[in-house]
Amino acid sequence: MSDDEQTPRTAGGTEEGKAAGSTADTTGGPRPEEIRFFGTTWVDHGGHYALRRAGLAAGALAAAVAACLVLRFAFQGLRIANTGGLVNGLVIVMFAVCSAIACRKTWEGFRRRSDDPAREESLRSLKAIGFIGSLLAYGARCLVEAPGEKLRRAEYETALARYEKRRGSRTGNPAARRKPKRGK
Repeated sequence: MSDDEQTPRTAGGTEEGKAAGSTADTTGGPRPEEIRFFGTTWVDHGGHYALRRAGLAAGALAAAVAACLVLRFAFQGLRIANTGGLVNGLVIVMFAVCSAIACRKTWEGFRRRSDDPAREESLRSLKAIGFIGSLLAYGARCLVEAPGEKLRRAEYETALARYEKRRGSRTGNPAARRKPKRGK
């Protein structure tokens, strides 16, 4: 196996890899991080980028509507079971609050990376309950840009600037440099 096959495509354990969100390719420069459903087409907006965004926005919003219908049927099941007004109210409030929190956290995830992975892990079940909010946030973000594009673009441009700065300071043929003469 070559070194290129062993190198992961996404950010690694180094601080530079986390800040850049990319790793070096075979030419030594940084590579853009892939976005689900978009790959690296977000960099130059090629490969039917706008069509993908529109399709994913429509799909996410349609999935949110379908999920609302399924939840309506579940709520009707609670009413048929005659569980009482308090339980019905708690279920509605639970899904509304969880959806609002999931929507906000999903939207924030598109703008910046989480500083505390343990907190994100603890919110996973809440986001699962409020999946409608996550779908709405994803669909709304697709109307503006690929979800997470702005964050990854900033990281990629930072990585490119660092690479060019490092590369610029090492130009020239090191073999042609004169060795300092040592006095005896």
